[in-house]
Amino acid sequence: QAQLVESGGGLVQPGGSLRLSCTASGLTLDYWTIGWFRQVPGKEREGVSCLNNRDGSTYYTDSVKGRFTISRDNAKNTVYLQMNSLKPEDTSAYYCAAVHVFPGVQAPCVHSAMDYWGKGTLVTVSS
Repeated sequence: QAQLVESGGGLVQPGGSLRLSCTASGLTLDYWTIGWFRQVPGKEREGVSCLNNRDGSTYYTDSVKGRFTISRDNAKNTVYLQMNSLKPEDTSAYYCAAVHVFPGVQAPCVHSAMDYWGKGTLVTVSS
């Protein structure tokens, strides 16, 4: 059974940076797409960024392009989300999720495509 554990959330001032970590157990990153999602009360869970570990392809939602970077550390079985130039509208609970992918297949970066979820970490951007 795959398990995902997020860490790295917290309170940061506008313009600041945070790095979120998603550490996986029970799966080998090479064959999975890992995604970062966020959700605020009353809104749907939004796909922020996804990384297809089969081919290295990435996805970013428009609002974070140029500010967020997704990456991985195979040795630590961990996927990171580096968040720079944070804005108050980035305030949210952030979740990582995983779905197994076959070669040549792209999983959409949407919550309905994911099979496993972490419990989330809270990011608050405020002065």
